[in-house]
Amino acid sequence: MVKKISSLFIIMLLAGAAQSQMYESFVHQGELGASIGFGHYFGDLNPDGRINKPKFAAGLFYQKQFNNYVGVKISGNYLFLGYSDVYSQNPVQRRRNLSFNSNVWEMSVSGIFNFFKFYPGFSEYRYTPYVGLGVGIFSYDPYTYLAGQKIFLRPLGTEGQGSPLYPNLKPYSNTAMCIPLTLGFKYALNQQMNLFAEVSYRFTTTDYLDDVSGNYAPDAFPATDASGNPSTWYLLQDRSYETGTPIGIKGRQRGTSTQKDSYASFQVGVSFNLQSYRCPTH
Repeated sequence: MVKKISSLFIIMLLAGAAQSQMYESFVHQGELGASIGFGHYFGDLNPDGRINKPKFAAGLFYQKQFNNYVGVKISGNYLFLGYSDVYSQNPVQRRRNLSFNSNVWEMSVSGIFNFFKFYPGFSEYRYTPYVGLGVGIFSYDPYTYLAGQKIFLRPLGTEGQGSPLYPNLKPYSNTAMCIPLTLGFKYALNQQMNLFAEVSYRFTTTDYLDDVSGNYAPDAFPATDASGNPSTWYLLQDRSYETGTPIGIKGRQRGTSTQKDSYASFQVGVSFNLQSYRCPTH
């Protein structure tokens, strides 16, 4: 009986050693992946952080894994963002009546931390939640529609940017920095392929993602064009005339410049593992 127990114990030790050797020989080098989902904007037109108008988002990424827990992720994302005062529950915002859409193209680099060991192909280590923090750059160009015509807002200077009457107001850039904070979960279907889902929130360095930040400046540019009709600039710097008496008095608050705009995304996707095996040392 003792001999049988000893043999069983030796077999278990050998099996454990063999499995440990398999883990040690497997090297998870990284992943290539793609995702799709939706994005959402938060800012002067959506100050309450409501998630009621999601729009399309998609992305590609390459992740270099340094060990079982730590990696670096290079991502490229596209998001279509937009919002309107008509969605607000605040009557003052609905009277303001501003709106925008923008195509956002983003590149970022993030550090990724897996909470669990991740060995694709080994059932006991085939999933992990993860968190990421990084830095990125993105381009944006807000536009709206007037009488069915698409009009980009940045060149207009809707708050007086570029006007000689407001020399301290310069046109804002159409690129800005972002800090993406990501929380996700991935599951290995097999040794080659994973499924994942992640939420990423971006803090940004701009308050003009929506073209709204400061005060009304109704005297910044001519109110009429060469034909004597209201100019496009004048019609878009204050659209409250569409909801009643215009409210765009010079110096009156149009946006909230003390808080930057932000955006977030929820995406699901697939990734393909980059892996190799190393010869065990003796």
